[in-house]
Amino acid sequence: MFGVYVTHPQVRIDPVVPVPNWGLSDVGRARAEKTAAAAWIRDIDRIVSSDETKATETAHILASAKGLDVEIGEGMGENDRSATGFLPPPEFEKAADWFFAHPDESFHGWERAVDAQARIVAAVRTALADWPVDRPIAFVGHGGVGTLLKCWLGNMPISRTPDQKGGGGGNLFAFRLENLALMSDWTPMEDWAGPDGSG
Repeated sequence: MFGVYVTHPQVRIDPVVPVPNWGLSDVGRARAEKTAAAAWIRDIDRIVSSDETKATETAHILASAKGLDVEIGEGMGENDRSATGFLPPPEFEKAADWFFAHPDESFHGWERAVDAQARIVAAVRTALADWPVDRPIAFVGHGGVGTLLKCWLGNMPISRTPDQKGGGGGNLFAFRLENLALMSDWTPMEDWAGPDGSG
């Protein structure tokens, strides 16, 4: 059976609001609502989310399709970038490139990539420890740690190459619960047709 890791879609950027408190934009909310109408989401039996606002908003929209509760997973948050605060998009992209290219080092006080990867992997493994492999589960979080998790699941070194493409977030990948092997690459959340391609 399958698990999915979903990244929150577009957010309402506000430089005066701490990044973990940003919420979904109208575009992001519409994308999440479209995803909640997909056939595969009704197979999901559990949703575990980061505690950051944009992730919990996404998780609650997805959970509404089946009336599920949203569980907050310890350690599911994005890589800690609070040391630099908000960075304009061009500066952020350069910083993210450096973050992935130097996983054992800190970018101006950011959490190191190796530490963020260990944290997200531990969070997922903890959630799955007593979870039956025949019951689909969704994790809702962020692009940076999601890519680090994808690297780990795919037995790949830390790199930005496996990162989401196109900007804005709102993508997912699937993996097998029985052996934690990747089943799919990043796919826009509203376009994924389920593990068997049937919707």
